Amino acid sequence: MPRHALSETGRHAIDPAKSQGGARRIDRDHSLCAADNMDRSKGVQAKSSITLADQGISTHATQHWNLGTAPLVEAALRNGEGKLSRDGPLVVKTGKHTGRSAKDKFIVRDAETEDSVWWGSTNLSMTPEHFAALKADFLHALGEKETLYVADLFGGSQPEHRVNVRVINEFAWHNLFIRTLLVRPAAEQLADFAPEYTIIDLPSFKADPARHGCRSETVIAVNFTEKLILIGGTAYAGEMKKSVFGILNYLLPTRGVMPMHCSANIGANGDTAVFFGLSGTGKTTLSADASRTLIGDDEHGWSDTAVFNFEGGCYAKMINLSAEAEPEIFATTKRFGTVLENVVMDEETRAIDLDDNSLAENSRGSYPIDFIPNTSEKNLGPVPKNIIFLTADAYGVLPPIARLTPEQAMYHFLSGYTARVAGTEIGVTEPTATFSTCFGAPFMPRHPSVYGNLLKERINKGGVTCWLVNTGWSGGKATMPGIKRMPIKVTRALLNAALDGSLNEAEFRTDPNFGFQVPVAVAGVESTILDPRASWADGAAYDETAATLVKAFVDNFAQFEEHVDDGVRGAALTAA
Repeated sequence: MPRHALSETGRHAIDPAKSQGGARRIDRDHSLCAADNMDRSKGVQAKSSITLADQGISTHATQHWNLGTAPLVEAALRNGEGKLSRDGPLVVKTGKHTGRSAKDKFIVRDAETEDSVWWGSTNLSMTPEHFAALKADFLHALGEKETLYVADLFGGSQPEHRVNVRVINEFAWHNLFIRTLLVRPAAEQLADFAPEYTIIDLPSFKADPARHGCRSETVIAVNFTEKLILIGGTAYAGEMKKSVFGILNYLLPTRGVMPMHCSANIGANGDTAVFFGLSGTGKTTLSADASRTLIGDDEHGWSDTAVFNFEGGCYAKMINLSAEAEPEIFATTKRFGTVLENVVMDEETRAIDLDDNSLAENSRGSYPIDFIPNTSEKNLGPVPKNIIFLTADAYGVLPPIARLTPEQAMYHFLSGYTARVAGTEIGVTEPTATFSTCFGAPFMPRHPSVYGNLLKERINKGGVTCWLVNTGWSGGKATMPGIKRMPIKVTRALLNAALDGSLNEAEFRTDPNFGFQVPVAVAGVESTILDPRASWADGAAYDETAATLVKAFVDNFAQFEEHVDDGVRGAALTAA
């Protein structure tokens, strides 16, 4: 079978051989109709006029285009890709990869990216020659598949800032996942859909490090010049979602739009709040509030006119999910159309166990955003009134809430701090500090200062109030006996006061270690919990632990000193 390369010229990657009359179209369209993406006048699948053959992809595979939820679930079951739980969700296993393979992701280093990408341990480089070899092998492998699933989707809900993405999958459930997570075009938008970026996702593909310039048999290769992303050797579906996030994080800053790894919701008065936070800090949980309208749970853009969701679905952690604490998300585990990854299920009864982490600590559920009650109809809302930085501080040092100046906000944004306890590992006695720049370093191709300066500019322009919220531990280190996470009811009470504006009227004190403003008293919240030092039994131990954390902040921020202005440098922490 000929290996036609995707063209590096032209928006739609037209096959050069085809333009010379040499290409042969051998793709076949399947007649199975998707009820929610069907051209009813013709009774066939809604499909772009730009085919795979037009993109230089030769294949004899049966192609399923833009299938809806039910046909994709049926296909996944028919293919043996997963099983139905008793309540309706599709339950799948992703094998050895139960999370992202950050060390296996590469960006092609060429004239387009040489000076625009922040190269280093986060953004690893691949040569154009290695990518060319990888692409040739990918297209060969794709050409040998008997069945392919293709979805044409939008990354971004605000029309003027979205990107057209075509995703080609060998797994039906992967196609269902990405169709759920991205924004789904209406049937009438599909006929003239012009793909700007293409993702080819082949979990069965095994990369060759010597030939492809990668680290292992797993590879995620991003080529911004060819507008092509190749994902192989991993069945973890989140790689596709984060690849689109990376595209938008690369493109939008050049348009003055701030891309954000955050959740967002709207209050009854039209006040938008955005929640930054790393995994496990409560981003999804806290934004799914029945009293507020959800815009999205993970990835957004902030333009001159709106905060808009990059996605049309949610991707929530399932482990230890509580019906009491997280009722809206828990309810999605009982819905047809939800996909549960690495959630343990009884083979006989088909009952799921959300507390069983034997398959993965990072068990996940993907579902359409409208599975959450009270969601934004257009997937967007007004520019924000409040910004919340979430951190799960395992040192037990940070207060449950603090108010930040714009300069302090940029400092904490660039720091991207959280802290964890290393699972149940024997001998672990200390928390581990984690700094992920911009609360999403693995997905930020450009230098952090690009995003930080853009955020600071938008905060100042919009008069936004910024808060740091600790959803971690209180009264001591997480490793100390009897120390527990911050009660979620306390966090919600403080957030509600911040978002309705009443917290701004409280009396504040300046924290001696971190310099931010901490409320002295808040109605319905014990005053002791507002003062971390007072909540520790041993004040001297608190001081010692606080000094350790401050030093970690100082050491981490050294890399940004020369990239920020004097105001931010003045807001930076200093070690004693």
